Amino acid sequence: MRRGKWGTSLFFALILLLVLCAPAYAEELHYRLITDPAESARGAALQLLQHLASGDIEAAAAMSNAPTRRYEVLRDYRNAVGEEEFKRVFARYMAPANRLVMEAAIGRRRLLVWDLSEAGNHLAGQYYVEVDGKFLLDDEPTEERAKLRRVLEAFRKRTTR
Repeated sequence: MRRGKWGTSLFFALILLLVLCAPAYAEELHYRLITDPAESARGAALQLLQHLASGDIEAAAAMSNAPTRRYEVLRDYRNAVGEEEFKRVFARYMAPANRLVMEAAIGRRRLLVWDLSEAGNHLAGQYYVEVDGKFLLDDEPTEERAKLRRVLEAFRKRTTR
């Protein structure tokens, strides 16, 4: 059977597309959904958000696995938006309309996903890591954290369809 010029070109275009897309489909993200409060980072998240909503960046930074860097980031953000806006941004997480919709785990790391209804149902993610039996804000780049970021992106895509 004779393939025309277009048939051969189409065949090679499909092969190229498969090769380019294969890595995206090859990696399957494996994570656990956290439903047991004893395994959850929710308590640490709420404590952190209370510190931020009151403007206490020192206490919030102390809840990070990179406290000096977290303090600098929070200080710079507060300086950029002002004290009252800084407090308002973090207080909104605790508003009744906003809620935690998912917690995922990969190893010792957690992703908490918040549905911020008052912000157009924006899905915000927070990353935590368990260290010595307590959860800290995860400010260190790791492969597990990168995978949790992809979990958040996939969750956002599924939810916004």
